[in-house]
Amino acid sequence: MKVKLDEHMARSHQAFLRQKGYDVDHVYDEGLSGQPDDRVWARACAEGRFFVTLDLGFSDVRRFPPGTHPGILLLRPHRRGRQAVLDVLARVTQEQPLETLQGCLVVADETHTRIRRPPAVEETDPV
Repeated sequence: MKVKLDEHMARSHQAFLRQKGYDVDHVYDEGLSGQPDDRVWARACAEGRFFVTLDLGFSDVRRFPPGTHPGILLLRPHRRGRQAVLDVLARVTQEQPLETLQGCLVVADETHTRIRRPPAVEETDPV
């Protein structure tokens, strides 16, 4: 699975996800650091990459409706620092592979993961 890390994510987070087998890009590697969120988001979507961020701007379900994008994981640790972020990321990936969160808007902290999944598609009988 392809993942893109936002600019506030550390290299240690990238290394962690790579060890888990994910294909991980970082906005720093692509010259997108400091760019507007819309530009970073457009790149993640164009590449079909699940987006991992600390930016609350990506939490708006109206702006980022589940099922309209590759997926967003918003990490909200209560403590500051790389290790706190890594702890939340590790908890989420231990509970479920990121593949199960594709297309979802996910907000996670140290103890809870809230998942907004795409609406179920109803199957219809052929006429």
